[in-house]
Amino acid sequence: GKRKRLNTAVLYDSDDESEDSDIVVRKVFAKRHCIMDEDESSEEQQPDKTCPTENVSTNRKQKVFAKLKELAKQRATRRSCSSENCEDSNGEAEIEEEPLCHFPLTPTEVSETDSDSMKDFIVEEEDDDDDDDNTEHIKSKNQPQQKKLNTSNSELLAYYVPHLSRCDHYVHFKRIVKAFLINAIDDTFLSSLYDGTRKKKYAKDMLLSLHYLDDRFIQPRLENLISRSRWKERYKERVDCYPDVRIVLKNPENVSCQACELTRYCKFNVLLSGRLYNSRTLEADDFMPDDKQVLKVGVVCADRTRVYHNLRHFKYKLYVDCSSVTELDGVEDEPVKDTVERLFSQLEDNGWIEKRYNDLEDYMNDADSFQEEK
Repeated sequence: GKRKRLNTAVLYDSDDESEDSDIVVRKVFAKRHCIMDEDESSEEQQPDKTCPTENVSTNRKQKVFAKLKELAKQRATRRSCSSENCEDSNGEAEIEEEPLCHFPLTPTEVSETDSDSMKDFIVEEEDDDDDDDNTEHIKSKNQPQQKKLNTSNSELLAYYVPHLSRCDHYVHFKRIVKAFLINAIDDTFLSSLYDGTRKKKYAKDMLLSLHYLDDRFIQPRLENLISRSRWKERYKERVDCYPDVRIVLKNPENVSCQACELTRYCKFNVLLSGRLYNSRTLEADDFMPDDKQVLKVGVVCADRTRVYHNLRHFKYKLYVDCSSVTELDGVEDEPVKDTVERLFSQLEDNGWIEKRYNDLEDYMNDADSFQEEK
């Protein structure tokens, strides 16, 4: 007899609530030697058209089992090869080889090639008993090796790509405090960090943390505050040059704001003072130390000035505080290293470092939440 052609119409309703979005989709069934209808009614109409499902399922399970065994062997071989490469390289492996050592294979972290090879088959639970036993055996056997690879992994990444190394923000901050304490005693320390004179690991770590503070914490937020404002360049340069600021409430006047040069009800005076300093070495300039600026601004510009100035001069203020700690110490005839370690431990124990770090987080949150000027 002739095979029946099934015409099934499905209405596809999208989520855009459009009236013209009803699309008629027609199911087309490819020609197969074994016809398996989806509906139970069709099975009752064609009882004589069956296929040997038992033989097909048996062959399929055997193929699946063979593929799993082959895949397990490939993974074990890959792990052993990657571990040999890590041990023989002595810290000189190329960056492209690091992922083999960095990321051990787990059920949730499967490589792209392995995931592609797993797409073509699905194994039932009752047929997976042997494979699960083999997989657990492989995992338990390689678990110590994976932990060892993870350790060397982070070290390799920090060595070859230091700017990509993952380090806690608070760790960066503590390194910066220690660098400022050293520079407060030896005022050439920061300049020697930036010019590359110091080659030891602790010095490179401190330089990395200083760059991290500038490039990841402060500078992006400063640029965002400026790009979303109407400040004139002259006003921004003034705020950049003076490390001290006072914002005083005055009687409102309908005048031109000296920050954005737009007519506003200006009721704040911005008082800028302090000595100009080098943004890297933090060395203060003695030129015109008593110079001051008084600027009349509106409400929004005054608030933006406060947020911007707190971030812009945070590093210098932190250095000034560290210098005050060393000046008040009073201990003489002690090696610089011992003095720094002692003062750093005191600051860490009494919560001084944590408080300064919390201040930095508050300043960053203020910058992130500052609304765009209308």
